[in-house]
Amino acid sequence: MAGRPALTGAGPSPACGGGSRFDRRGPGPGNCWARGGAALAGGRGRAHPVDKYSIECLNNPLRKAQREAYKARLFGQFAQIGRALAGARRLELLELLAQGERGVEELARASGMSVANTSQHLQVLRQARLVEARKEGLHVRYRLADEKVFALWQALRDLGRDRLAELDRLAAEFFQERHEFEPVTMAELRRRLKEERVVVLDVRPEEEYAAGHIAGAVSLPVEHLPRRLPEVPRGPEVVAYCRGPWCLLADQAVHALRGAGIPARRLEAGFPDWKAKRYPVEAETGAGRPGKE
Repeated sequence: MAGRPALTGAGPSPACGGGSRFDRRGPGPGNCWARGGAALAGGRGRAHPVDKYSIECLNNPLRKAQREAYKARLFGQFAQIGRALAGARRLELLELLAQGERGVEELARASGMSVANTSQHLQVLRQARLVEARKEGLHVRYRLADEKVFALWQALRDLGRDRLAELDRLAAEFFQERHEFEPVTMAELRRRLKEERVVVLDVRPEEEYAAGHIAGAVSLPVEHLPRRLPEVPRGPEVVAYCRGPWCLLADQAVHALRGAGIPARRLEAGFPDWKAKRYPVEAETGAGRPGKE
């Protein structure tokens, strides 16, 4: 075409990156780019370089080997996270750490594992960058690395709910009443809290409540419920929540409350899910003083 300068040097560099004068990075088997001449941009006569990718380089055996090595290392990094998640006990630790920061002894007690086994599982999670640790005096405190770790656990949990029918059967084996009453959604609970038409019970252990809880919730660990039933207000419906949708502490509490004639339902999710929604939460700060987040 008249007026358009011819492209020069647009072919593959000699020996696939072996020293073309248009080679951006210089000679080397990993360089598959060859620079062309100039082309007109926007019809205004402004020249800009044109890059072309060498098919010969793509098909070069050495280049293929490099690509395969890259893919192996790339997916190997992702697989490290997959391996860390491929242990039932480690998933349990993630759910426990979603409630708040804890020491290894606390996690061992909560999970029923030995301290040694708990520590080994925590090291696997740390190597996968899912868990972080900090020193506090002579002790080490563990926490989830960031909010995305809980989001990953949420996604895995939700996928299991949608794809694994055995989960519902498993829950029904322990509490046949689970499906008799529709759980309270988080949006509904938030609305009813604003209207002050509900009593919210946090039935997790006290240290989890202290680390963080739904704003306005009352701590009543499920193991204390039988002797503290007289403290539960009569009248408004009670909503009990615990660690998550598959945690059975709330089911146990609802069973005990209904047995005492108190209308009660469980929350559809747990405290970490509520917090992830950016709904109002509180934590115990200082000498038992509540602090809002």
